[in-house]
Amino acid sequence: MAGRDNAQALLTAAVRDLRALRAMGDSEEFADEVFGFHAQQAAEKLLKAWLDHLGDEYPLTHSLAVLSERLRVLGRGTAEADEVVDYAPYASDYRYGETPDGEHVDRGLAVSRLERLLACVEQALAQPVRATAPD
Repeated sequence: MAGRDNAQALLTAAVRDLRALRAMGDSEEFADEVFGFHAQQAAEKLLKAWLDHLGDEYPLTHSLAVLSERLRVLGRGTAEADEVVDYAPYASDYRYGETPDGEHVDRGLAVSRLERLLACVEQALAQPVRATAPD
């Protein structure tokens, strides 16, 4: 049950990040680095919630690619999980600096991707965990 509680806490935190992203969507007040950081955080929390629900002891990482691959190893990889890996640099490379010239976050696309991933994770958390063998 502790895993279920942790998964739910991560899901709740991700929803808060997603709510912040929606509020930042059209504003010139928020730099791409700030928006991107919250997009990365929402994605990380969603992926970790799913992994936690599955009973996986996911690594302590900010790498969205590593987390997405863990889902794949557990037989739960999805396009929705793969779509968010692009936001990983906002947790590290761009967190304390600026994005490279000419690179901007498509805010509408980011919110759409995260909403699709949220729907997958909510559906997964609503289901009982079935044992899956790694590939």
